[in-house]
Amino acid sequence: MPRTIWSGAISFGLVTVPIHVVGATEDHSIHFHRVHLEDMARVRTRKVCELEDREVSSEEIGKGYQLTKDLVVPVSDQELRDLPLPTAKAIEVVAFMPWESIDPLRIADGYYLAPDGQVAGKPYKLLRQALERSARVAVVRYAWSGRERLGLLRVRGEAIVLHAMRWPDEIRDPSELLPPPVGLSDEEIDGALALMDTMTRDDLDSPEFRDTYTEAIAKVIEAKREHRELPAAPEPAEGAGELVDLMAALQESVSKAKASRGETGRHADVHEVPKKSAQKKTRANKATAKKTARKPRKSA
Repeated sequence: MPRTIWSGAISFGLVTVPIHVVGATEDHSIHFHRVHLEDMARVRTRKVCELEDREVSSEEIGKGYQLTKDLVVPVSDQELRDLPLPTAKAIEVVAFMPWESIDPLRIADGYYLAPDGQVAGKPYKLLRQALERSARVAVVRYAWSGRERLGLLRVRGEAIVLHAMRWPDEIRDPSELLPPPVGLSDEEIDGALALMDTMTRDDLDSPEFRDTYTEAIAKVIEAKREHRELPAAPEPAEGAGELVDLMAALQESVSKAKASRGETGRHADVHEVPKKSAQKKTRANKATAKKTARKPRKSA
C-alpha cells in the first residue's frame, strides 16, 4: 500500500467525502550519490549557522521570511497548519469544466484519492460516477505544504485522480520564443500530416515507449562493475543539424516510419498535391469554358 501523503476530505457542495491521498506514480530512475573521487566516500551536506559558524541539528532549524536585509520573521509549522483557510483540511470543489478546455501546461503531478473508511464509500462512488457521466473534470482548491493550490479531479478507472495545477500567473508567455514569420506550402503541410499518420498509435504500451536512458546507465554500471569496456556511444545520424530540403526530409521520414512498422510498397511515399498555380489555372479554364457556353443576352 503506498504511503499516505495527506488526509482530509473532498467538499462537494454539502457532500463531504473523507479521503487520503497517495502517490499515483513511481520513480524508477537510477540515482547517484555524491562521492569523494579519491576514496569513493560519501560527501554529505552539513547545515551550518552562518553567524555562529557551527553545524546545527534539525530541531534547531525553522522557517523564516526575510522582510528586509536585517529583519527575518519566523513562521512555525504549526502556524502554517492553523492558517484560516477553508482548504486547510479539505479539497474544495469550486467548478466543473470540460477536460478539453484545460491547458495541459497547467497540469502537474497526479495523486490517487482513496476513500477513507467505509462511510466514505458511497459519496466517493457518487462523485466518481457523476464526473464520468458528465465527461467533465472538477476544478478544486486545496492547501498543502504551506501554500494554497489549484487542482482538478478526474476519473481513471474506478479511482478519482487529483492533479496539481499551476496558477495562471505561473505560466510564462511564449510569444518572445516564437520563430520569425515563415511561409509553408500545402505540399509541406500534407507531408507533415502523412508523417503523423504513420506515427499514430492507439496507446503508450508499446515497447518503443521505454526509458532508454535508464537502460543505458544500467549497462554502464554493469560494465564498470565487471571491468568490461563501456558500451560504445551511437554514431550521430548522417546530416544531423544540417539544413535539408523539407519535402525530401518528410518523404524519407515517412518511408522510414512505415518500414519500421513492416509496411512497404508504393504507399510509403508522401504524395504531392497539385501546385496552387495549376489549381488556379484549372479553375480559370473551367470558368472560361462556362462563360463561352452561356448564350448572349438579347438586347432590349
